[in-house]
Amino acid sequence: MVLRAFADAAAGRAGAGASPLISGRSPFHVQLEETIARFESTESAILFPSGFAANMGTLTAIVGPKDAVFCDRENHASLIDGCRASAGKFFVYDRTDLKRLAEAVERRRDQFDGVFLVTDTVFSMDGTLASLPQLCDIAEKHSATVVVDEAHATGVFGALGRGVCELQQVEDRVGFRIGTLSKAIGGLGGFVAGSDVLCEWLWNTARSQFFSTALPPAVCAAATAAIQVIREEPERRQVLAERSIYARQLLTDFGFELIFNSLSPASSPIIAVLIGEDDRAVRVSERMLQENFFLPAVRPPTVAAGTARLRMSICCDHSEEQIRAAVCQLRDVLQSERR
Repeated sequence: MVLRAFADAAAGRAGAGASPLISGRSPFHVQLEETIARFESTESAILFPSGFAANMGTLTAIVGPKDAVFCDRENHASLIDGCRASAGKFFVYDRTDLKRLAEAVERRRDQFDGVFLVTDTVFSMDGTLASLPQLCDIAEKHSATVVVDEAHATGVFGALGRGVCELQQVEDRVGFRIGTLSKAIGGLGGFVAGSDVLCEWLWNTARSQFFSTALPPAVCAAATAAIQVIREEPERRQVLAERSIYARQLLTDFGFELIFNSLSPASSPIIAVLIGEDDRAVRVSERMLQENFFLPAVRPPTVAAGTARLRMSICCDHSEEQIRAAVCQLRDVLQSERR
């Protein structure tokens, strides 16, 4: 279905040819934005050429010189760069100490016109989840705005697949949601879902959007079809959750140390296996690849020193047999490393 939609659209036009404000916007772009808005249950949505562009363009467009932005230290680089590039005062917070964040916001609130709390909903290097209800509590107490990136959550979490905001029941408490079309949706591009006013503002102020060539129409057609799959085939999410729980339990039974926290459901499909030593993580990853198992090594500065890890990503097409084979192979490789 998705590939067919792509092929049908690509047969008529390969690329957009220009930015959306010139001539790059096609009926496929309009249809995708309308589809995203319906899926996210928001008034409107706006497309970006990538998830990075969505974060960079949106944050630099909404955070002004009299504002402050509080950014989780473990956010994706695109969020961090967007916060840093904005005109606002930049602060970093630790999601494991939200009491300290609340104190910092309270202490500084009267110094700024607007305050933004910016977070990933799923942290990509370990699969753990942000505590959105707590962040919303802080924001509501101090007239701040929560901005979330659902990149690794869209299509995965929530009864309807809308992400962690849906899962944690804070959709109406978050200012707006940024997302990507390149993860569960399986294509390319980014988006923002929010109010008509917000999307109109971004349409005219987000430089990474209107100064970039628009997405290829075929990519938009494929993404529209993929969202339809997410809506109509919830069994895919159920299988993904079951496979993720199975992989996490198997790794635990085999004695592996996983990076996890109490907020994160066992169904989170990103699983971080702690290795510790950087060179060892790289060696193990390379040996696993030689056996046709892709478990990339993640090292500092992407993660904290001493927490080098292997990142296992589960999809709904992985069978229990494949997962068991990967875990058994990882056990054998690590055992040989200790000799």
